[in-house]
Amino acid sequence: MRVWLLRPQAKAVLACLCALPVLWLFLAAFQDRLGPNPAEALIRGTGDWTLRALCLVLAVTPLRVITRTPALARFRRLLGLNVFAYATLHLLCYAWLDMGLEVADIAKDIAKRPFILVGFAATVLLLLLAATSFQRAQRWLGAKRWQALHRAVYGVAVLAILHFYWMRSGKQDFAEVATYAAVLGLLLGWRVWHASLKRR
Repeated sequence: MRVWLLRPQAKAVLACLCALPVLWLFLAAFQDRLGPNPAEALIRGTGDWTLRALCLVLAVTPLRVITRTPALARFRRLLGLNVFAYATLHLLCYAWLDMGLEVADIAKDIAKRPFILVGFAATVLLLLLAATSFQRAQRWLGAKRWQALHRAVYGVAVLAILHFYWMRSGKQDFAEVATYAAVLGLLLGWRVWHASLKRR
């Protein structure tokens, strides 16, 4: 298994797996299998997969350390770009299907509704991280500044949970929110614990 992770085709296989959920969502929309409100199903579906992708990318480092598999680190950028791709699709589905691509209305909605504002802020942060995820950006920023910048992913996790919580608060449905919050809290908590061990 560890040898296979080092092969060039491993990234291609992972990229295909990452694309499957969105392909299924849009195929289901094309075949009218998303229920009575396909627009809402697409918005919520892309949002759910953004959270799942975020959990997955944050799990890479703990898994790499715990299983002593350094090869897992080579998939981190791909998974991070996958988070950005799903977040962008989520934002586009909202802007197109919910707001009709009316820029003025979207701007008013962002300013008026806190859960839209924090979701938009998380996407902007992800854009910054995606734009600086390549080696040329790493060299330009320098290792320390690049690492400091990419710790913003922890802020993205907090904003994403807050976005999900406020979105569900109207329906008083917090079961999924609690699940994602627990997973992300565990992953971020592991990082704090591991960093404290390294300092000692």
